[in-house]
Amino acid sequence: MTIEEYIKRQSRLKEKHNNQKILKYILIIIFLSIILFSIYTILTWCIDNYKIQKINKDIDENTYININSQKGELVNPPKDKDSDYYYYKSLPFYQVSFSALSSFNKDTVAFIHMKNTNIKYPVVQTSDNSYYLKHSFNKSENNAGWIFMDYRNNINDLDDNTIIYGHARLDETMFGTLKNTLSYNWQNNQDNYVIFLSTPKENMIFQIFSIYKIKSESYYITTNFKNNQEKKKWLDTMKKRNIAPIDTKVNLNDKILTLSTCQNYKDGRIVIQAKLIKKQKRQN
Repeated sequence: MTIEEYIKRQSRLKEKHNNQKILKYILIIIFLSIILFSIYTILTWCIDNYKIQKINKDIDENTYININSQKGELVNPPKDKDSDYYYYKSLPFYQVSFSALSSFNKDTVAFIHMKNTNIKYPVVQTSDNSYYLKHSFNKSENNAGWIFMDYRNNINDLDDNTIIYGHARLDETMFGTLKNTLSYNWQNNQDNYVIFLSTPKENMIFQIFSIYKIKSESYYITTNFKNNQEKKKWLDTMKKRNIAPIDTKVNLNDKILTLSTCQNYKDGRIVIQAKLIKKQKRQN
């Protein structure tokens, strides 16, 4: 081997060694960046949860909730007297004082409660469906978001389909316990198939007719229909998606409430749909 060849060989070896060192440093930087990002994400998640817990505590301490046993108006009762409708029609209403809630947040339009879940929240509504994905009830920035109604809906004059959204939080706040509805134990309890919704003007009870999982789409969150044929097709589709052991009938006269949340932070959705069966004008 000549001197020139030896020098070239050593130069290549040195270059290779330097490249390996550079690659090693890059990998170390990437690894440390991942660790730092993970720590930041966990800390942010914990801080968001702490803030939400504090807000929930303030709501619980300042909101008067009453079980109102007064009679209400039956909505679209079926002719079949053996229908589960007549089991749920005797349930009392869930009434909430909105004075404190409105003072906290003027976007408050309702209060929702669902048995055997952690869902007991004021519902807010604003001019778009993005704000409360990143803001909590006191309007501070928070990745937990809040429970909110679709901006297209009118709580005082119900659309064909009223939609309420919330994040599926791992700590089971917001709509994190909607996943309970997929379990056998939850579905095997007849008393669970109702949703209580209170507004400043009315108390309402909805009977669940469909529980399912689906990929993200816009069809199930249609709010109104051009004609009866379009609505019937939609109702039939929603009913066929049901995976729960119920056979609740729905028809064109029913007003529908849809609850929607993400599943496992992917493009999947958990959807609960119910029909209005009873309402009561509030005595303020």
